[in-house]
Amino acid sequence: MNNKLEKAINTQLNFEIESAFVYLAMKNYLESLSLDGFVNWFDIQFQEEMAHAQKFMNYVNERGGRVEIRGFEDPKNNFESVLEVLEASLAHEKEVTRRIHSLMKLAYEENDYPSIGLLQWYVDEQVEEEDNFSKLIEKVKMVKNSGLYMLDKELATRVFVPINTAG
Repeated sequence: MNNKLEKAINTQLNFEIESAFVYLAMKNYLESLSLDGFVNWFDIQFQEEMAHAQKFMNYVNERGGRVEIRGFEDPKNNFESVLEVLEASLAHEKEVTRRIHSLMKLAYEENDYPSIGLLQWYVDEQVEEEDNFSKLIEKVKMVKNSGLYMLDKELATRVFVPINTAG
């Protein structure tokens, strides 16, 4: 893997770690509202983002590169509503998608076919992420307070399914 692509993947894997902490902050805001289902949902988001970062780390290491972990800005910790949390999440996922697409473009420019294969998994994952948040936003808009309770119970049933972090 050339240095340009290695550097770009390192930037993305650090953004995945940052994303995990964005969701961790959201989870704890929702904890303050005693919304256990939403807390569960965002805990799983946290775990997924860390797994995404690990998948990138494993890939860089397998390709003989060097993983570099860097810092990031403090995530937002206070919100006005559950809807604001979800809308911020969708906007964040759209930024992740934009970054993954840029990485894919770079991989094509560099004719790095192994990276193209890896990044296709992330492209597909981002379709799912944006769809999940879009649907959740629509559901929250449809419900009143009693409906929020039922939706919270639905979200409590989500489970983390570990991804294959090997290349």
